[in-house]
Amino acid sequence: MRLLLISDTHARALPAQVWDEVTAADVVVHAGDWVETGLLDELEVRGKRLIGVYGNNDGADLRARLPEIARADLDGVRLAVIHETGAKQGREQRCDAQFPDTDVLVFGHSHIPWDTTTPAGLRLLNPGSPTDRRRQPFCTYQTARISQGALVDVELHELPPRG
Repeated sequence: MRLLLISDTHARALPAQVWDEVTAADVVVHAGDWVETGLLDELEVRGKRLIGVYGNNDGADLRARLPEIARADLDGVRLAVIHETGAKQGREQRCDAQFPDTDVLVFGHSHIPWDTTTPAGLRLLNPGSPTDRRRQPFCTYQTARISQGALVDVELHELPPRG
């Protein structure tokens, strides 16, 4: 099973490279801050399966369609998605406490790519943003696979600067 992880798109058009990944993915995960419903509509049509949450910049229209926390079992991998996990300091401990029955937690908000494993074994992933790099050197997204009940081949992709 192929996964595409994105977040913090902020109503900006996805680059063609990311749309190619949408087509290739079995599951697209969006960790919030869509800002407008257009991308949600398009991913629901173009993607095979979408798991998404709302973020702090998402209004009532998105909050009516998306949960604050999404959970799914993907071939034996217990996935959760949330927009914010709080400050970097203490993140692993907070997430272990809040998501004890989860294998992988995808989050966004900071636009800073993240890939760590907590003391309890929870994998924390933040794909950054494919459209708004903020203070990061590149816009980014992540891909991964699930194979035999395990998350494998997690890769951070850097996008070329927009012209």
